Amino acid sequence: MEYLPTIGLEIHAELATASKMFCSCKNDPDEECSNTNVCPICLGHPGTLPVLNREAIGKVLSIGVAVNGTPADFTEWDRKQYFYPDIPKGYQISQYAYPLVSGGALAGVELERIHLEEDTAQSTHGQDVKGRTSGGDVSLIDFNRSGVPLMELVTKPVIHDAATAVQFAKELQLLLRYLGAGEANMEKGEMRVEANVSVAAGGVSTANLGTKTEVKNLNSFRAVERAIEYEIDRQIKLLEKGEKVVQETRGWDDRKGVTFSQRSKESAHDYRYFPEPDIPKMMISEIPEFSHESLSKNLPELPWDLRDRSKRDYGATDKEAEMFVEDRMLADYFEEIVKAGKGFKVDDKKFVRLALNYLLTDYLGALKKKNSVAVSGACQSVAGDNDSAAKFSQQIPPKHWAELIGMIINGELSSRGAKDTLAEMIEKSTESPRKIAETRGLLQQNDAEALEKTVRTVLDANKSVVEEFKAGKKASLQYLIGQVMKETRGSANPAAIPAVIEKLIYGGLTPI
Repeated sequence: MEYLPTIGLEIHAELATASKMFCSCKNDPDEECSNTNVCPICLGHPGTLPVLNREAIGKVLSIGVAVNGTPADFTEWDRKQYFYPDIPKGYQISQYAYPLVSGGALAGVELERIHLEEDTAQSTHGQDVKGRTSGGDVSLIDFNRSGVPLMELVTKPVIHDAATAVQFAKELQLLLRYLGAGEANMEKGEMRVEANVSVAAGGVSTANLGTKTEVKNLNSFRAVERAIEYEIDRQIKLLEKGEKVVQETRGWDDRKGVTFSQRSKESAHDYRYFPEPDIPKMMISEIPEFSHESLSKNLPELPWDLRDRSKRDYGATDKEAEMFVEDRMLADYFEEIVKAGKGFKVDDKKFVRLALNYLLTDYLGALKKKNSVAVSGACQSVAGDNDSAAKFSQQIPPKHWAELIGMIINGELSSRGAKDTLAEMIEKSTESPRKIAETRGLLQQNDAEALEKTVRTVLDANKSVVEEFKAGKKASLQYLIGQVMKETRGSANPAAIPAVIEKLIYGGLTPI
């Protein structure tokens, strides 16, 4: 029997705003002192009145424009009734019937909606907020997170495998970072993924969806993939045994690699939604800064646009383009190098290709080995950060990079000499590559007379090898080239040596 898995995602992401969603308390995810950024509003005291966070609304609408969604004209907030210890009011202020954004698509996945709500407080069980065991069945609550602006994005049930779900979540994380909407660090709980998974018998021919389960609070991309794959397999095994899949909410045990039942799945009516009476309705179209034109104008270059441009303009491979997309600071730095190279009279395509190779392979490899700076994905910079390239250039100024690549193209540095020069540049970032190469004797000998003299010396010292070469032994030529390179400490141009050797051997000239 064939089976068709269908997956829909619900992703929550905390927004990087100065204050919380409905009060002026500081929104600081890195605050270590518990219950510090709190006030009567985010603690749910009776009689307090919420006030909307304009910045949070703008960030969600910008996300909507980036994914080609439809921004709301009219919107309102609702009370979602349910009780947990970490929701002090006994209800959450969210959006139900009128979300801020409807539709759109991201990474080829259609979206249902994007709305805005407030986050809950943070509970710890059997330990304190710093992770230390507190002893016994003790639960502690930190209200610093209570009321933080929380975006919820819901996809349509159009995903059919775990890999696609993970790719979607990664692309959303990139988008949030590029827009400056949030860091979306999953390990910190700033982005949480919930997967609705169902399996229907009949394979791709089926027109129906199976009974879905919701797997909650997946806090890593690896957990998303493993949990979805496990749940698909679990449901298929139930169906093959003739048993029914129960609609429920399930948790994920990362250590055991299994999902487990938590509670029966709630429906919308279980939450008893009704419009929040303390927050006025909004007509988005009446707010100039939230117009589609204004929001579009302020969008930075988006991840998929940078990905396409890197391939189109610079001939970057898929892997190279992805390195730039994942680390915008690195992309900005590379573009500064390309700009600096405009003054050199070299082939532009060759310059760009060499710059890509030396930057992304040799340079990043050396930095990683040295472990002195974070690279590739760890130095995320938001689009529009004019200082991002400057931060990277504290290592090597772009003009020095351009000079290095120009010297390689002009034959002044061999491949080995370029790598040695670059290694020195990393240690002495203020020195020019030319000065380094001259000091260390790395410049290639392009002087024909000097090279011929060196070759004569090598041939005279290796007469037996010369006779072997004349007898047809090709390996002898490589040996002689190696001896010339050794004699010149790598400064000779290896491409020019074979012609000089043959000239001296077959040109009627006798080695001295």
